[in-house]
Amino acid sequence: MKRIASLTAIASLCAAAAFAHAQSTGYVGPSTKAAPAAAATAPTGYAGPSNVPLMTAKDLLAKGKDDQQVRLQGKLLSHKGGDKYEFADASGRMTVEIDDEHFPQGAKVDQNTTVELVGEFDKELVGESTLDVDQLKVVTR
Repeated sequence: MKRIASLTAIASLCAAAAFAHAQSTGYVGPSTKAAPAAAATAPTGYAGPSNVPLMTAKDLLAKGKDDQQVRLQGKLLSHKGGDKYEFADASGRMTVEIDDEHFPQGAKVDQNTTVELVGEFDKELVGESTLDVDQLKVVTR
C-alpha cells in the first residue's frame, strides 16, 4: 500500500513539474482564449541566410500567391485560439498559424517581441488567407 502511495506521489510531482515547464515558454501575450499556447522543443536545422523574400503583411495579402514561401518581421499581437495568432507589422495585420513546436524553447514571446516568421502562404479565394509558419525566430525582446 505504501509503495502505491509513493509511486502516485512521484507521478504527481513529475506531472506538475512538466506542466510548470511547459507554461514557462512559448507565446505569453494577450489571448482571446483562456490559456496561452505552451511551447515544445524547438526544431534544429539551418540558421544562416535565406533567399526566401521578406515581405510585409499588406503586400503578402494583396500580391501573395498560394503556397508561396515568405518571411515576415513583426509582432504577434494576440492568440486567437488553437494555432492561430494575430500578426502585425508596420503595414497591417493578418492571421498566422503557428504550431507549438515552432516556438523557441526557453524563449517567451509576447506582444512586444519582434519575431521573424518563415512559412507558406495559404491564399484563400473566399475567407481569410493565412501564413502557415514553419519557423519562428525571436529578433528582439
